[in-house]
Amino acid sequence: MENLIGTRLYFCFNCRNHVAVHDDVISKTFQGRNGRGFLFSHAMNVTIGPKVDMEFMTGLHTIADVYCCDCNQVLGWKFERVYEETQKYKEVEESKPDIAACPDA
Repeated sequence: MENLIGTRLYFCFNCRNHVAVHDDVISKTFQGRNGRGFLFSHAMNVTIGPKVDMEFMTGLHTIADVYCCDCNQVLGWKFERVYEETQKYKEVEESKPDIAACPDA
């Protein structure tokens, strides 16, 4: 965490836990039912829920909810699998949440 000094951070809106850094933003063009969404290449201090298939306007995707590891607030979701070739950029290979930083993870 000490290497984050001076870095623009994204926080859990509920408990202010650090969950991502600005340099990991891939896209800010997503729109969810609760407002604007961002696609990150990496997240920290989060846990991942079970995978489910969801139909989006862009096709079928397998997603998993992403939770803050401090307060368990749902922060969004992670694209686990994308079936449409034009949407494959959402399957970020290096998108491995840092759950080691979560106590009891």
